[in-house]
Amino acid sequence: MADFLDLMARSSAVRASSARAREPEPALLARALATPMPPALRLSARGFDLIAEIKRRAPSAGLLAREEDAEPAGAARRARRYAQAGAAVVSVLTEPDSFGGSLEDLSAVAAGVEVPVLRKDFLVDPYQALEARAAGASGVLLIVRMLPGARLLELLDAARRCNLFVLLEAFDAADVERCRSALADAGGATLLVGVNTRDLATLASDRGRLRDLRDRLPADVPWVAESGLSTDEDAREAARLGYRLALIGGALMRAGDPAKRIRELLVAGGEEASRCASA
Repeated sequence: MADFLDLMARSSAVRASSARAREPEPALLARALATPMPPALRLSARGFDLIAEIKRRAPSAGLLAREEDAEPAGAARRARRYAQAGAAVVSVLTEPDSFGGSLEDLSAVAAGVEVPVLRKDFLVDPYQALEARAAGASGVLLIVRMLPGARLLELLDAARRCNLFVLLEAFDAADVERCRSALADAGGATLLVGVNTRDLATLASDRGRLRDLRDRLPADVPWVAESGLSTDEDAREAARLGYRLALIGGALMRAGDPAKRIRELLVAGGEEASRCASA
């Protein structure tokens, strides 16, 4: 896992440096804050929501996108189907080398839907949070393991200045503790805490991690179950464990009818959330 994340961090830092050379940070911040306010994160009364992800490929799954999804316009069309089916958030992978994404995808999706859009990437520089807002995103994902303490706080501050919500991603108990510490320093930013079930060394998914880390998660923010979820039972299990949202990407990219799959997952998770709430 460390090798993969180190590679992604180095690549991300190069992208940020190149972008900063093209547009200095003060100019980007002014442009970001001049864009219309993006949609705010709102969770449904059903007690279970989906973050539906667009990604063209993944190291764990290979090519995922169909030909019609290959350009930003195709990503926007897919995002509209996700939103119309009830997704609370559309996640867009913008990492170009391993996942085939781009900021152009993010801009196209944000312009094409009325739900919040999350920039999912291996962000290491506050500049990249400003890029997200300038592209129309409502939120960013931050992998706490990749970010030393001071840098994590800088990224949280950049998100707060841009009115972005933040999904803090954890892989293990040490990551969760860093998420808990970050809550006190978030400066008013809206936070979610996610547990990623993917082992980035083997690329296998261990959904037992959702159960194992549940009791360590902070009680006062919504939890997100991430990676490897695909079936109705996966959605029910996440809801049963107390996860308020599930981030689902590959299963939707592979589905013949992704809108139908979203509706089915929402029903399954929502029914379980309702049952647990009334028990």
